Amino acid sequence: MSNPDQTTTPTLTHFDAQGQAHMVDVGAKPATHRIAVATGRIEMQPATLAIIEAGTAKKGDVLGIARIAGIQAAKKTSDLIPLCHPLALTRVAVEFEVAGVQHPGVIGIACTATVETVGQTGVEMEALTAVQIALLTIYDMCKAVDRGMAVEGVRVVEKKGGSR
Repeated sequence: MSNPDQTTTPTLTHFDAQGQAHMVDVGAKPATHRIAVATGRIEMQPATLAIIEAGTAKKGDVLGIARIAGIQAAKKTSDLIPLCHPLALTRVAVEFEVAGVQHPGVIGIACTATVETVGQTGVEMEALTAVQIALLTIYDMCKAVDRGMAVEGVRVVEKKGGSR
């Protein structure tokens, strides 16, 4: 979103004056408690949700495994996204909830990831990565019965700490 009072054009921070990609220097920033919350959902057929809820998926406890995958993904974000700083995370929580979706006959599972650290840079990428990987894990575990599943609406919904 743009600020109408802003007189300068925003710039991409991962490029230097010559246009070369670089990791942003956060060395001069103070360490603060930082929190990011991201959400998203996976849409599926009602029969797929029934299998997940009954615990009868051939690969095991779908949501339990997806939760662990999301936590692991948050911890590995800097390995996956080249210019992310490696962070010492102090908390990663991944939660699921059955969510109604607007399309007839299609429902879904919503995922929310909360990630915290005390550091010099935020944890939005870690929260987004946790949600994406948790939802992709659900897809992987259920694709044998529902190849029409779709990951939708992944976004940051809350950020605290640091400066804006």
